[in-house]
Amino acid sequence: MSIMNTVEQIKKHEGYRRYPYYCTGGKLTIGYGRNLDNKGVDQEEAEYLLAQDVQNALAGVKRRINVSHCNEARLAVLTNMAFNLGLQGVMGFKRMLGHVEQGKFEEAALEMLDSRWAKQVPNRAQELAQQMLSGEWQS
Repeated sequence: MSIMNTVEQIKKHEGYRRYPYYCTGGKLTIGYGRNLDNKGVDQEEAEYLLAQDVQNALAGVKRRINVSHCNEARLAVLTNMAFNLGLQGVMGFKRMLGHVEQGKFEEAALEMLDSRWAKQVPNRAQELAQQMLSGEWQS
């Protein structure tokens, strides 16, 4: 038996859905019939998806923001925020981004903390603001 023939046949029968939907059995499903209610995703699959999402967030940040003054730790802050909020969400931090693009990281960190986002995710915001300020990874 060729596993690839079986895969292609299942793809034909299931069809691809990018976004979650409920199958005819009432189970939350995604992709080519992946039953999220019963099977979900295992940690290895989740880490693969996370790595892809982080790469996409990083590419978006580099495409839209002048990060020439950022070291790796500061670039990671912007990438983390883009992962969390979406690229459009980060682009809404206009004053913060203006400071980042000028290399004014203390001001950028203060702008991060003076936001609705910081109230929603206070621990994350505190850690990332400190990382933006110091330019060093937080443990």
